Amino acid sequence: MSEELKDKNQINIELDEEVAQGTYSNLAVITHSNTEFVIDFVRIVPGTPKAKVKSRIILTPEHAKRLMFALQDNLNKFEATHGKIKDIHPGGGNMMPPMNFGPKGQA
Repeated sequence: MSEELKDKNQINIELDEEVAQGTYSNLAVITHSNTEFVIDFVRIVPGTPKAKVKSRIILTPEHAKRLMFALQDNLNKFEATHGKIKDIHPGGGNMMPPMNFGPKGQA
């Protein structure tokens, strides 16, 4: 493949400083319609009755499937290096993360 053709197929992805810091999320809520998947990334804080959506990503079904395959590939690589990740919901149980954040503090 010629260098000129390679350059046309290359995408320059920029990552600004604020986005590079990332956003912590400990829950993802996924919904879909016939044309798109919506993933809301939520942060649940112990002792707070309200959780806040920190980021929302909207994907086409095709992109959602590519994301699923990319996550599976990366999880397989992670487990090959670091060992099996503990299943949070064995047997297909509740998909919600446990809300027991440890001992309750006292004032």
